[in-house]
Amino acid sequence: MQIEGKHALIELLVQEGIDLLVGNPGSTELALMDALVDEDRVRYVLGLQEAVVVAIADGYAQATGRLVAVNVHAAPGLGNAMGMLYNAKKSGSPILVTAGQQDHSIALSEPLLWDDLATLARPLVKWSYEVRSLAELPQALHRAAKTALAPPTGPVFLSIPADVLTVAGDIDLQGPTRVAARGPGDPDAIDRAAALLASAQAPIVFAGDAVAHGDALDELVALAELLGAPVYAEDIANTASFPTSHPLFAGTAGRLAGPLRALLDRHDLLVSIGADLFSLSLSGGPPPVPPGMRVVHVDTDPWQLGKNVPTEVALLGDPKAVLPPLTAALGRLLPTGAGNAARRQAVIAAIAADRDALDARASAAADAQPVKALAVLQALGRALPADVVVVEESLSSSEGVRLLIPSNDRASFFGMRGSGIGWGLPAAAGVKLGIPDRPVLAIIGDGGLLYTPQALWTMAHERLAVTVLVLNNRSYRILKQRTRALGGRSAESDRYVAMDLTDPEVDVCGLARSFGVAAERVTTIPDILAAVHQGLASAAPFVVDAVIDGAL
Repeated sequence: MQIEGKHALIELLVQEGIDLLVGNPGSTELALMDALVDEDRVRYVLGLQEAVVVAIADGYAQATGRLVAVNVHAAPGLGNAMGMLYNAKKSGSPILVTAGQQDHSIALSEPLLWDDLATLARPLVKWSYEVRSLAELPQALHRAAKTALAPPTGPVFLSIPADVLTVAGDIDLQGPTRVAARGPGDPDAIDRAAALLASAQAPIVFAGDAVAHGDALDELVALAELLGAPVYAEDIANTASFPTSHPLFAGTAGRLAGPLRALLDRHDLLVSIGADLFSLSLSGGPPPVPPGMRVVHVDTDPWQLGKNVPTEVALLGDPKAVLPPLTAALGRLLPTGAGNAARRQAVIAAIAADRDALDARASAAADAQPVKALAVLQALGRALPADVVVVEESLSSSEGVRLLIPSNDRASFFGMRGSGIGWGLPAAAGVKLGIPDRPVLAIIGDGGLLYTPQALWTMAHERLAVTVLVLNNRSYRILKQRTRALGGRSAESDRYVAMDLTDPEVDVCGLARSFGVAAERVTTIPDILAAVHQGLASAAPFVVDAVIDGAL
């Protein structure tokens, strides 16, 4: 068919089921923006900076599991996007990232804003390519979409020169391809894994993103109950991979070698269902896995299997498909068929005692001034509606967040998987775009807020009813904590270079209002709860600036 490149691009997006394009346009994308004037099949959402744009798309992709498109401008735009593209890579979000490239006719002269975009993007995406002609556009875009959605899912990149969008030609738009994602797992490996589970005396389960992505929470609950094992969210948690209200849920494993080793020393079998083994945040300490520990690992990504930990049974497959036959095989090996009931009750009792101790610590801090983050999270957990979706990037204020705030379905919680700060606020906008019928609460540290505050404008412009709770300790507190742990001059003098957000203190409410978002500053837990409920009841975005204790 005879078609201009700008219209061909839109038709190809529609073919691939993409109805959301998040972007920040520049001169090399003007033809596309012109084509969108009369287009109602693809919604364009404007972000005011490219990091915001990619994180919005990341939140949307995680919330829906659908392919979403991003458009940024030339080399500087792609450069601004790279930090959040790293997060999208780590969370496995299916995102088609495109960047407008300079016209081929002047590329050899290395014009303003030009660079080798495909090479720049390549380390952070599954596939990267520069489209060289209109004739290549259909094949390149369909290949990119197929690759983004094929397991393991993740972002892809296309550089699209301006002349590809403006030229017209007679081309075949072709059609989409999808790779079946429900790999069932090898039957022999399932039997070997079941035998290991049946013989274990003290098994432990790590639940990872693959469980939530495949909506396999019920299947993992069935296995954990039969096995009688505690379940921990993976060390760098991202999604709700196990119902946190379930009595076998023991919290988050953590990402420091010492605490991980102390935890695993109490067990003889590690069962990882789509979890990261292990991406630690700091060097030092013992190996997290004890020598000789037996490991069963199920994952959709063959690269993750045995990557860092010797694995006795490495099962490639989707948890939704693998867990039912694994549970059935385990049931056949257990003598009563009822599972390890005595062990299950002992594990539940131990977890309940730990939860009670955490609740007691939070309750003891309930009346403290300035308010303690732990007490705020406890109060929220008791007061939030059951269908709330929490997007969390609170770093040093996050202790107990998974245990104190229930998240019981696959779309109830999203965390900063890649640890690239500034993700949470724009991701919450993307989550709300993807799940418009559920209330969304973003719990954000003040440091993270200041990386991407432009997301507030997008929330206001798109009328996205996101409530943003800023846990404001007026510092990069997590850096203070880790600097103090070094035991050097900062620890001796209680002085921390470039880690305080004071002199002047940021006016969070004023910042929010400048972007068109209502805001309120609060200093007590009752006022925090009242303001959060006000926000959740609103049809517009709302910022709650909660002043919390910044002490170490």
